[in-house]
Amino acid sequence: MKIGNREIGADHRPYLIAEMSGNHNNSLDRALEIVDVAAASGADAIKLQTYTAETMTLDLHTPDFVIDDPKSLWNGRNLYDLYDEAHTPWDWHAPIMERAKSHGIACFSSPFDHSAVDFLETLDVPAYKIASFELIDIPLIERVAATGKPLIMSTGMATVAEIGDAVLTARRAGAEDIVLLKCTSTYPAEPVNTNLATIPAMRQTFGCEVGLSDHTMGTGVSVASVALGAPLIEKHFTLARADGGVDSAFSMEPSEFHALRVECDRAWQAIGGIAFGGTPAEEGSRTFRRSLYIAKDMRAGDVLTPETLRAIRPGYGLPPKYLAQLLGQRVARDVARGTAASWDLFTGAD
Repeated sequence: MKIGNREIGADHRPYLIAEMSGNHNNSLDRALEIVDVAAASGADAIKLQTYTAETMTLDLHTPDFVIDDPKSLWNGRNLYDLYDEAHTPWDWHAPIMERAKSHGIACFSSPFDHSAVDFLETLDVPAYKIASFELIDIPLIERVAATGKPLIMSTGMATVAEIGDAVLTARRAGAEDIVLLKCTSTYPAEPVNTNLATIPAMRQTFGCEVGLSDHTMGTGVSVASVALGAPLIEKHFTLARADGGVDSAFSMEPSEFHALRVECDRAWQAIGGIAFGGTPAEEGSRTFRRSLYIAKDMRAGDVLTPETLRAIRPGYGLPPKYLAQLLGQRVARDVARGTAASWDLFTGAD
């Protein structure tokens, strides 16, 4: 699978997406700066969200339309007002995408209705993302998949059946390149609720790559996901959490995202393949193994004892496993202290 010119898969370093979401804080200049800094911090892509308050919900203040969850960052907020504050104006999309292009990174979006897909198609986005809450919106998935572009789908809260419906719908509608994202839909999420062991199970069950949409703080969960085969990771990104904003509390700052880039790459490099017997890089360390050495000057015919034949470093002599076999044998010639043991030194030894 490719997004733009960037290959995505087990043979390539993890693809890191910086999710801008509402962290632009209603400033195009800030949005463009986020692109600049995310690119400098190692992001492969910037992701936007394409909606308006009108396309998301109704402008009502009745109980159904007010968040009532003491654990939520947005508790007490009216949905319409929240989405109005957080949305990225559609006329900002083109300049944001141009800025990303100038840095050589991709920029795409999560559409939330058909009008958003139609709009994003006019910008020729290289891929699409379906948010966790929209995974059950089968008509939206059909519309996005019909573009034939790479499709990333988050799976927060979704059952096996719901994920199966989404994947089957996407494939039937024309999507050939699909990446699912393991996701925990809490903001922030706790590592204990992340269940990364699901990643390989999802890959086997649905026959596609499985990455991570990570709402936890720090880099640990994302790095662990790479070890389990995640080829793509999405993290919310902001210039500084102290600047505030609807998603700032669980977003990464630039130095943290840079650390994510470094550590995910290290984890991916470390996976390697199955290998026994040492790598070429380890050859120089073989000399630090123990081996058998003559520890005292000996005359021809002298008997080897624990005082005259020892297992010590360096590793140029016979392996220590032969120590018991050689003790009691006689040396065939005069041998100086510090001579590496070899079979030609001994008489009576096989």
